[in-house]
Amino acid sequence: MSSVVLRAEYRGDSPFVATARPRLSWVVQTNESGWEQHRVQLQLDSSQTIELFTSENTFVAWPFADLEEDEIHHVRVRIEAASGGWSAWSSNLKLRLATRGTWTAPFIGLPDPQRAAQPVMLSHDFDVQDGLIDAVIHHSALGAATVLIDDQAADDAVLSPGWTSYESRVLYDSFEVTDRLSAGTHRLAIELTGAWYTEEYGFGPQGTRVYGEQPVAALELRLRYADGSMQSIVTGSHWLADGENEIVDSGIYKGEFLDTRRRRTGSGVPASVTEVDAAPVPRTHEPVRRVRELSVRTHWQAPNGGYIVDFGQNLVGRIRLQVSGPEGSEITVRHAEVIENNELATRPLRRATATDRFILSGAPDQVVEPRGTFHGFRYAHIDGWPTDFDPRHVTAVVLHSDMKQTAEFSSSHLGLNRLHENVVWSMRGNFLSVPTDCPQRDERLGWTGDVQSFVPTASTLFDCAGFLGSWLEDLEFEQEQRHGIVPFVVPDALKFPVGPMAAWADAATIVPDTLTHRFGDEQVSVRQLSSMRSMVDAVQPFVDDSGIWQKHNQFGDWLDPDAPADAPGAAKTSSDIVATAYLYRSTLIVARWLRQQQSTLAMQYEQRAEHTRRGFHDHFVTPAGRMASDAPTAYALALHFGLVTDSTIREKLGQRLADLTRRNGYRIATGFVGTPIILDALTDAGHPDVAMQLLLQSDFPSWLYPVSMGATTIWERWDSLLPDGSINPGEMTSFNHYAFGAVVDWLYRRLAGIEPVAAGYRKIRYAPVIARQIDEVNASLESPSGRIETSWSRKGDQVHCHLVVPAHATAEVSLPDGQEYTVGTGTYHWLIDEAPVEFQKLHFGSTFRQLADDTEAREALWAPIEQFNSELAATLRKRIDWTLEDPLPVGLFDVPPPVQSEIAQGLERLNQLRFNPNQ
Repeated sequence: MSSVVLRAEYRGDSPFVATARPRLSWVVQTNESGWEQHRVQLQLDSSQTIELFTSENTFVAWPFADLEEDEIHHVRVRIEAASGGWSAWSSNLKLRLATRGTWTAPFIGLPDPQRAAQPVMLSHDFDVQDGLIDAVIHHSALGAATVLIDDQAADDAVLSPGWTSYESRVLYDSFEVTDRLSAGTHRLAIELTGAWYTEEYGFGPQGTRVYGEQPVAALELRLRYADGSMQSIVTGSHWLADGENEIVDSGIYKGEFLDTRRRRTGSGVPASVTEVDAAPVPRTHEPVRRVRELSVRTHWQAPNGGYIVDFGQNLVGRIRLQVSGPEGSEITVRHAEVIENNELATRPLRRATATDRFILSGAPDQVVEPRGTFHGFRYAHIDGWPTDFDPRHVTAVVLHSDMKQTAEFSSSHLGLNRLHENVVWSMRGNFLSVPTDCPQRDERLGWTGDVQSFVPTASTLFDCAGFLGSWLEDLEFEQEQRHGIVPFVVPDALKFPVGPMAAWADAATIVPDTLTHRFGDEQVSVRQLSSMRSMVDAVQPFVDDSGIWQKHNQFGDWLDPDAPADAPGAAKTSSDIVATAYLYRSTLIVARWLRQQQSTLAMQYEQRAEHTRRGFHDHFVTPAGRMASDAPTAYALALHFGLVTDSTIREKLGQRLADLTRRNGYRIATGFVGTPIILDALTDAGHPDVAMQLLLQSDFPSWLYPVSMGATTIWERWDSLLPDGSINPGEMTSFNHYAFGAVVDWLYRRLAGIEPVAAGYRKIRYAPVIARQIDEVNASLESPSGRIETSWSRKGDQVHCHLVVPAHATAEVSLPDGQEYTVGTGTYHWLIDEAPVEFQKLHFGSTFRQLADDTEAREALWAPIEQFNSELAATLRKRIDWTLEDPLPVGLFDVPPPVQSEIAQGLERLNQLRFNPNQ
């Protein structure tokens, strides 16, 4: 038996679609081996059936007449297999058109505000007649709005409608409220704060409001009755505006002040009507919601009074309190990601005070929670609790754009599992309305370089196609304001007059191209093609005659671990190498999409790309296979971006990359640019063992160093927390920054073997890296082609490999023992004989190179030195070159003889375990 799951466009959480011709996607769930789709029947409203002979299952064109406003439709699908036999019909998918022919509801606000960004309650009473059969609210805001019906929230979205490039685009949300309305009088209200619209952006002690001084909102309630009549309730000057309500003050950075004694609706003065340049457009992706709650893990009394609570997880959201106290009691809640000297560490927050204040009304068991702000925190300091403090009445409410998580990973390596979870939590926290760099300090901006580096991982972990597709519309608008130049952040709240910035600007090409490849949505890249071209063309004036982009300001390999704390752009790899490599990659992407669209311009961009590739090779690559910058990021770019095609030179570059990684003791040596691609570069160059050593290193700097320090999210810097537990002294230090978590895509594609070859995972490559350091790996992915499952596990000298290929996919299988297959839908198992590890006997006269690839031997060397003097160990870790053929005493001359003797004894014990285990 097979079943079918059907979806329209990007959302599965709402019947509303933003187009009259929504594309349809479906997934057949079947256990039939070799199943293939042959024919499709789509049925609209149980009355009209369309038959399609197609193998496509993602974003299939709408085959019926256009959807109409205010109409409710139901569509379902069933599939005929190539082997014969039909699936059951899918469940009916309810569809409604969110698009309004013309937005008629005016934006309204407070007519005479007393202060900037003043929160306001807008309200209006209306009557519902008998016979109501349908009620829909469409609402928009420049700010963050909560719609209330009779003083209760009308839907579950928060911070609605979210942040966009307000000058061009403001979203509106649509939802049904039929079951909330009966015949009689009701009160409709909008609780409104400024949020992103009135926030003060910029670096330094004082920010700037770049959008507006006061929030405004617009709403239309559409009522349909059984007799066919319609009633429309819209905002206007007849609504009341109350600026002295429960929310006294609110800001994204500073937090919120609520005086619950002032809670009311239905009061105020006539609202003012405001002209808004951008007509609202319907949302195409999930809104921000409360997605989970966490209880206090532990708490203690703070040295300066009050209590500090620890939720055990760095998260993004806010705190809800349930508390009884006398009227007028004030509770203050401050937030932070880390603790220093048993107090909240707030220095990393910079200008963001991240403080919520609540004045109680005196009601028993009062529940209070901010509505117009969010914070990044693991810890909170609570002061002013009016009775005996009970942490059970304190709850962390997790917020993020409510995308569906699509991937799961686990292994026998606990540190790797925690790393994966840290990345998931960082993506949750930073994919909140826009893809931000961090969620806690006075920034929280949509940095384009972060998204560009992380988009493959994002597209694996969550169904973010709608979320990032919407963000790309803002990116294109911001480009248009700068003649094709992509700003550092989108939406551009900084308004810096900047030139193109390699790896940041390339979000314009890499993000849509990746979305197409991972989700099978060709339309997003076709739609963004003009933006892609514009970005590449904007770089051309900065390119010299040899095709090189050089001698211009760049972020480069940002946050190289060897860069000084106060100079994060001072990387080992030349920024000219980074810029030219990305110019080539983006130009090639543009050429490929122009070729796909059969454009006559394709050849022009192909020639540009080849000119840049040759220039890169001539300027930055030596005949001996060395890069002009002898640093891992330079080699990774040359290899992974295909800038070097000669097989002999590629082999030399790959060997040098492996040697550099080994020389550094398998500690990470890359920043924003090199980190996402270095494991692929090593693996493709034939050094998967080196890639694994790098991945599993836990010394600083490494992916697992933060894990060893108790991190529950990905850090901005490799050493946001120093080994002694103190906070990095740099001006920018975040403990929730997803960029370095880009490595997780490699875990799925290479370690687990779920690698997309064709768009939408229609074809996958299963060629898992079987690592000696790990005994088991399990992964699954809810792909557009269906659920893919893979695993491998070691039992003695054999490895068991397991693969589940979904209904709409095929797989190319390449196993480590040379077996190769092409398989279709089904479940597969293979057993591989694994050659035993060949060890060599080690002693204190062995060379550093002989110990370099042996994790246990290196540990036998470091353990006595660490025990003797951790500072000496730290010095030696920086100094030792593990590629040297010199014996250990040459490099350990400053290690005292007794410690040298302990190292020798440890190596001998290792020999005994390996060669004489029974003695």
